[in-house]
Amino acid sequence: MRYYLIAGEASGDLHGGNLIKGLKTADPCAEFRFWGGDNMASASHSDPVVHYRDCAVMGLSDVLHKAPDLLGNLKRCKQDIAGWKPDAVILIDYPGFNLKIAEFCHGAGIKVFYYIAPKTWASREGRNAKLKAYIDKLYVIFPFEVPYFTGKGLPFEYVGNPLVEEIDSHVWSRPAGEPYIALLPGSRKGEIARMMPVCMEAADQLGKNVLIAGAPSMSEQDYAPYTGSRSNVKVLFGRTYDIIKYADAAIVNSGTASLEAALIGTPQVVCWSASSLTWFVGKYVLRVFDHVKYISLANLCLDKPVFKELLQDDFKSTSLASEVRYLLEDQGRRAAMQQDYARLREMLGGGGASLKAARSIIEEIKP
Repeated sequence: MRYYLIAGEASGDLHGGNLIKGLKTADPCAEFRFWGGDNMASASHSDPVVHYRDCAVMGLSDVLHKAPDLLGNLKRCKQDIAGWKPDAVILIDYPGFNLKIAEFCHGAGIKVFYYIAPKTWASREGRNAKLKAYIDKLYVIFPFEVPYFTGKGLPFEYVGNPLVEEIDSHVWSRPAGEPYIALLPGSRKGEIARMMPVCMEAADQLGKNVLIAGAPSMSEQDYAPYTGSRSNVKVLFGRTYDIIKYADAAIVNSGTASLEAALIGTPQVVCWSASSLTWFVGKYVLRVFDHVKYISLANLCLDKPVFKELLQDDFKSTSLASEVRYLLEDQGRRAAMQQDYARLREMLGGGGASLKAARSIIEEIKP
């Protein structure tokens, strides 16, 4: 059967690559066409229609700036789907774009599945009506999403978290001989631009070696304006899990990477900064913090502040350096965090999420 997948960012590309592997296992004759990145390309042995680096946006101001490109991509995607005639369209997170594609596909009579549910439990609950109207089945990956989507009357299935299998299958190799702090500043240029100056100031205050996990869609030149001539700061690509695993502590931009660090077991501090417009809309218009107490997935799953979150105005170099010192020096704090990480792993269960989702999708589209 033919599967058309759409992922608009690095985390979606990771999950999409694993889902393609699951679909190939369950359907050896599967054909794929996709919007995504290198992981999906490797799994499918084909190139993306559009790479996610040409789609990624961060916040309202970025959406407004790139609106013409986004509209052009929507038109191109619809035309491509109509021409290829897939048996199923599989949407992976990236809701602003993907819900519009879902409406189009539903109208065209194409089965639509959503893998990695939009975070409507945090904001924009109105999107649930679109999910209910246009999606044949939703696949959720966090236990706390089960009661939420049950209450919304959406057709969904809990398959477990695909990061568990990704991490458990990794072959570990230490990326550096000297002790270091890991820095994961995000996968988008906007995130890197907001994270790096503050993080480099904190690195100067700490006087420690820092190893930056370079994002797949970036290059050395994207980090060079911020790292400058610092001899204690290095960028390494393609070794993210190793960088996290062997670090004494990690500074992580909020997102999938913070959950990865928790599942790997590295003490961390999470940071997040957005434009003033995006922050205002999120806090006062969408009222995100009326719905969730934390922005990090591990903290949300465990419903407690397992690690510190430095958000917007609290994201300062002095605060960041202080928290990293705390993580490095307080053994009790580190031990407590490890205990919470163990609870998180138990909560998210074993692997196999990608194959479970793949088999379910195939059952749904069987003639």
